[in-house]
Amino acid sequence: MSSKLTLYSRQWFTDGAAARRDVMAGIVVALALIPEAIGFSVIAGVDPRVGLYASVAIAMTIALIGGRPGMISAATAAVAVLVVPLVRDHGVEYLFAATIVMGVIQIVAGLLRLDLVMQFVSRSVITGFVNALAILIFMAQLPQLTNVGWDSYAMVAGGLAIIYGFPRITKAVPSPLLAILVLSAISIGMGLSVHTVGDMGKLPEGLPSLTWPHVPMTFDTLRIILPYSLTMAAVGLLESLLTAQIVDDMTDSDSDKRQECAGQGGANIVAALFGGMGGCAMIGQSVINVTSGGRSRLSTFVAGAFLLFLLTMLGPLVGRVPMPALVAVMIMVSIGTFSWNSIPNLRRHPPTSSVVMLTTVIVVVATRDLSLGVLAGVLLSGVFFAGKVQRMFSVDRETAADGQSVYRVKGEIFFASVDRFTRAFQDDDKAERILIDVSAAHFWDISGVGALDKIVARLRRDGHVVEVVGYNRASADLIDRFALHDKTGVELGVVPH
Repeated sequence: MSSKLTLYSRQWFTDGAAARRDVMAGIVVALALIPEAIGFSVIAGVDPRVGLYASVAIAMTIALIGGRPGMISAATAAVAVLVVPLVRDHGVEYLFAATIVMGVIQIVAGLLRLDLVMQFVSRSVITGFVNALAILIFMAQLPQLTNVGWDSYAMVAGGLAIIYGFPRITKAVPSPLLAILVLSAISIGMGLSVHTVGDMGKLPEGLPSLTWPHVPMTFDTLRIILPYSLTMAAVGLLESLLTAQIVDDMTDSDSDKRQECAGQGGANIVAALFGGMGGCAMIGQSVINVTSGGRSRLSTFVAGAFLLFLLTMLGPLVGRVPMPALVAVMIMVSIGTFSWNSIPNLRRHPPTSSVVMLTTVIVVVATRDLSLGVLAGVLLSGVFFAGKVQRMFSVDRETAADGQSVYRVKGEIFFASVDRFTRAFQDDDKAERILIDVSAAHFWDISGVGALDKIVARLRRDGHVVEVVGYNRASADLIDRFALHDKTGVELGVVPH
């Protein structure tokens, strides 16, 4: 217990310099969260306060109970697009109820160790996910770059110049924060006619209040919200776990994925109780946080707390922040998120890996649905893997000195290889006795056991005396449990390894 408390305290505080970097990074993230939270509220068809209060509650809560220090979680588009029919047909109170159930499901998922499904997501899928997200982040800025005046383009260019140029002078202040402050001062001081944060929607006034959703506590209500809750929980966990893995790679550190699952659930419950929508980890804001120096739980907490401070104390001033400043920051995020090495790797990596990566990118960009792209990539990876393992298999026939036929099986016998395994045994074998040696093979599933059953039954039906030898212990256990033909003979044929 003491070691866990020590680790937890280190995830909050290290030294003064690190704390300053975390605070600065959190401030940058808070400013970048505002337009996105408003935009996600518009997508979901709810008041901007719903997205903004959700971002505050989720960020502050996940900082306390999450499993990935330095990762930013808040209201997200991936969750917002799922609840449009629910809000349209039943109202925002049902959204709050569905978000609470979503959180409960995510907590249960953490207890059941569903975070382990990340083991089935290949590196090619993660790279495709990252590249697709970088493209979507850039595409999301295009509305702010079309049908605007020259001053908007000049401010975006100036913001990028500050972001990439100022670190050459000093890294004491995060360059994205400096870009936002400088461009805001120029815009307000010169009265430039550029889009502002206030144009995105009305900012809330005052603190959010704790309340329970005003919905009937009946099975009919649960029947309405449960499908949405399950979908939101699955998409939220998938994006959170993928983002956690990306932040792990960026910071060369590890995280507790099981705790992150449960933490996301707790954060969503808190968000709903304070009048917010559901959310999950945000890779764009997480990249901003990490590149600005944020590493600990403090940076995530500051992002939520400073966002709350901005909304309640500086709302009118925040509403005057020019959108070109935030567009410059998000373009930086897009550039930094994209895996540029993946382009030359298209030729260096195996073709199947490149196909998986490109498929993930294409599906995500085409559907604007990150979960569909990841699902397509995982399924394609599974198909390619099964095909690869299927080819790692052979059956060689030879005739022994006493005239019996010996079939030596090598490789993996499972559902994808059973057809070739079955066809490898000749129907016109003239030998009276047949020996099947599986000492270099492994049976993985009941499909493999069934294939061996079929072979043995057919050969014996044709008048051959069949003996199977060489099972390893795991294969023997599987055969003993599920084989249908001559189990006693099978057991006698076991050769221990």
